[in-house]
Amino acid sequence: MDGSTRLIESGEDVLLYMNERKSWIVKVEPEKKFHSHKGIVDLGELVGKPYGYEVKTTLGATLKAMPADYLDHLERIARRTQVIYPKDMAYIALMGNVRSGSIVLECGTGSGALTSYLAGLVRPNGKVITYEIREEFQANARKNLERLGLMDSIEMKLKDITGGIDEKSLDAVVLDMATPWLVIGTVYDALRTGGRVVSFSPTINQIEKTVDEMQKTGFVSIKTVELIMRTYKVKVNETRPDMIMVGHTGYIVSARKC
Repeated sequence: MDGSTRLIESGEDVLLYMNERKSWIVKVEPEKKFHSHKGIVDLGELVGKPYGYEVKTTLGATLKAMPADYLDHLERIARRTQVIYPKDMAYIALMGNVRSGSIVLECGTGSGALTSYLAGLVRPNGKVITYEIREEFQANARKNLERLGLMDSIEMKLKDITGGIDEKSLDAVVLDMATPWLVIGTVYDALRTGGRVVSFSPTINQIEKTVDEMQKTGFVSIKTVELIMRTYKVKVNETRPDMIMVGHTGYIVSARKC
């Protein structure tokens, strides 16, 4: 076993990988069994084994034990709302200049997918404050974020941003709400000089109103983009774009306080 191979410990989340379409995250514990349509796995068998170990189910299927990382958990996040796609998350964080130590306000929390991505970036000394107006959405998001182990970098508030922002001198504000143009002035006051706002909206009329309000308020460096991602089927002599793709997800408007 080379020095880069880590052993599986009791209590760890492990990805049982069969193929690109079938995999499961399980918590490894002695005397615990995992049941699926492919058979049963004795999870206690994995304790002390190296990651990459192949285990057989009772029906003869082969599953490879891999470390369950952030993206594995993100794909399985419990959704009460439509989540922002990874391609959009990364650009939102970039245009918000979100990095370690940043203090970021997010509105709204939704299922917590974007919250989790931002929280991972601001660690260890930064914070994400996230506003949500619906208690049931916040409760679901909290469970997701606790499962990811990120709550030490997150403050959750059941609050309507149209009623004002508690925080001042923020590094960035991220808006994922139906009427972002209504709070642009409030956001401007809450940002530090040079701070950035990024807003995600699915329709053209939303971004028209948002950009117009940003211009009136005094924001600069206003940019609007739509990101289209195309995946490929790759096989020797058969490589081509996939027949099905994610088309429009939303428009991203970013700006900076001068």
